[in-house]
Amino acid sequence: MTETTAHPAMTLTIAGSEATGGAGAQADLKTFQELGTFGMVALTCIVSFNPQDNWNHRFVPVETQVITDQLEAIFGNYGPESLDAVKLGMMGSPATISTVAAAVSARRPKHLVLDPVLICKGQEPGHAQDTDNALKAELLPLATFVTPNHFETEQLSGMKVETLEDLQAAAAEIHRISGAAVLAKGGIRLAGADAVDVFVDAEGMEVLTAPKIGEHAVSGAGCSLAAAVTAELAKGASPMDAARSAKAFVTAGIRQRVAGNTPFDALWQGGLRR
Repeated sequence: MTETTAHPAMTLTIAGSEATGGAGAQADLKTFQELGTFGMVALTCIVSFNPQDNWNHRFVPVETQVITDQLEAIFGNYGPESLDAVKLGMMGSPATISTVAAAVSARRPKHLVLDPVLICKGQEPGHAQDTDNALKAELLPLATFVTPNHFETEQLSGMKVETLEDLQAAAAEIHRISGAAVLAKGGIRLAGADAVDVFVDAEGMEVLTAPKIGEHAVSGAGCSLAAAVTAELAKGASPMDAARSAKAFVTAGIRQRVAGNTPFDALWQGGLRR
């Protein structure tokens, strides 16, 4: 007779593949595993850095029917009620956004964490703008938690962010627009010795700080932060506690970052082990 035990918290990322392992769905799955959840992935696109072109992105979308098939398999196997939290990463096109929006609207996961990836190097400017507009119109209203970086915070809020006070105001505006909890990342973009992020939800606002580790952005930090929030929410944490834990997770991963031939290092999701 097989003994049964309670299953782990279940987490799904709907995101793009980034082959070198520093970002995208690969980073999400590693984060889910590190934080003790059962991770699943539905791929939206394939992104490959090009070492012959200054490491810019080569972008290939996954066909929308294939995205639908992946989600049908995942939700059909476990049932929408079994997925504790879903993360949305890079979409890449308006068609993909519409496909994913329809799928999550039909299933209504309890926690829907949106990492609002608004630009991809290598896309045509007009296409990128169409994608940005679709994301704001179709996915932002569905999200329960949003994790914009500095650029995305400015775009979603319509406000210039140069100081901590600006970041606080912009985060509050995104919360007002969306109704979602917001973790707006100032990171290394704001002046000062600390990497500063702002969390805001209906319960209030908190500034999260940690000493800056270098002056350059690290690949995978944004993906891993949103994935860590997703994992913590799936395990039952409050949005505020999920934000705090995710900040600590990413700070440790940046400290233990991995260098390669790209002009940027990659976050290591196992940083907290040390």
